[in-house]
Amino acid sequence: QVQLVESGGGLVQPGGSLRLSCAASGSISNIRSMGWHRQAPGNQRELVAAISNGGTTNYADFVKGRFTISGDNAKNMVYLQMNSLKPEDTAVYYCNVVWGWAWQNSWGQGTQVTVSS
Repeated sequence: QVQLVESGGGLVQPGGSLRLSCAASGSISNIRSMGWHRQAPGNQRELVAAISNGGTTNYADFVKGRFTISGDNAKNMVYLQMNSLKPEDTAVYYCNVVWGWAWQNSWGQGTQVTVSS
């Protein structure tokens, strides 16, 4: 069984910063990529950023220049540094990992990020 545990969400004022962390544990091997998605009320879940095990990154256009994804392969962890946060960044942020020969996709429970004055 694979477990993903996110942390670092919370309430922040517009223009502020937060750093999300996600740790993957359990019967997981051959991690191919880790990433962050988000879902706001009434919206579809959308990709925010992803990083491959080789370090290649991919960002949604709406976070380019503001968010930075990084990973620690040795610890099976992924981070999301979020700067210049906007109210429209308010959402539940989910960590996911793609792993194994069958390219399985596992998800965390999500962490709430609220940007409000």
